[in-house]
Amino acid sequence: MTPDAAAGLARSFKVLGDPVRLRILSLIAARKGGEVCVCDITDAFDLTGPTISYHLRQLREAGLVDCERRGTWVYYWIIPARLGLLSQFLNPADAAAAST
Repeated sequence: MTPDAAAGLARSFKVLGDPVRLRILSLIAARKGGEVCVCDITDAFDLTGPTISYHLRQLREAGLVDCERRGTWVYYWIIPARLGLLSQFLNPADAAAAST
């Protein structure tokens, strides 16, 4: 693994080390249709809007989610390739089996 790849993975794992961000990611991943309105994310927590925005920004900057503004709302979805890299790192046997 290159130093840059290690730094990128470490950043993603660090971001996921926060319970709120882990819960947000889980909420987005579990949503049928693959995307969630920020209003639904905010309603699921007893946190202020700016706090939720901060956590979503951290997830975006780590490359774990992406978003799009539609009118007054922003919709978020998981970036499967990035989660796949994390999964492969945690279970290299799965990565080897997938490549054969």
